[in-house]
Amino acid sequence: MRAANMPSSPNKIALFIDGANLHATSRSLGFDIDYKRLLKEFQRRGILLRAFYYSAVIEDQEFCSIRPLLDWLDYNGYTVVTKPTKEFVDSFGRRKVKGNMDVELAVHAMELAGDVDEMVLFSGDGDFRSLVEAVQRRGVRVTVVAAMATQPPMVADELRRQADVFTDLVELRAEIGRDLSARPPPRERGDVRGPPLRRATTAAPRPEPDELIP
Repeated sequence: MRAANMPSSPNKIALFIDGANLHATSRSLGFDIDYKRLLKEFQRRGILLRAFYYSAVIEDQEFCSIRPLLDWLDYNGYTVVTKPTKEFVDSFGRRKVKGNMDVELAVHAMELAGDVDEMVLFSGDGDFRSLVEAVQRRGVRVTVVAAMATQPPMVADELRRQADVFTDLVELRAEIGRDLSARPPPRERGDVRGPPLRRATTAAPRPEPDELIP
């Protein structure tokens, strides 16, 4: 039994960021995410073991606007996970692009479940409800960050109900947000050093513009 005067162990945290979902949510609320401030905010809350950022990419284009952001994240404390999108034609003959990262996120979350006290999921996708339930059974506290303040809400009701804590992204604006009109200073764009660690040489993602670089 822990002595009354013995300090409790620091909270061990892992972040799981659905890049496209977070980008769309923040834009709908009228601001961008400052990823440097986001990292510092959760480092302040405990021991941040890992911060994953997931983004699907299109491989057949020579330049993508999100490439500088992915490179910056790679070298500044994030684990960037990407995979190629897949093109298909639906039953109406329309060309579609599919880039779902749910499986990768779920695998990493289950792998880390035994090492963390809290998982913070930046997504409103209801497909993650079963994952949240699974890691909760392993004793992990789950916080879901999405948006109820938008019209319509950008979080599935079943996911919000399953989470131990639901945080509306708008509540974090003062800590991790930046106005859409704000441009990153050149000095911070220069933070990226050397070639990217885990990046295809010809990749273009779903729309997440380079102005999001912290």
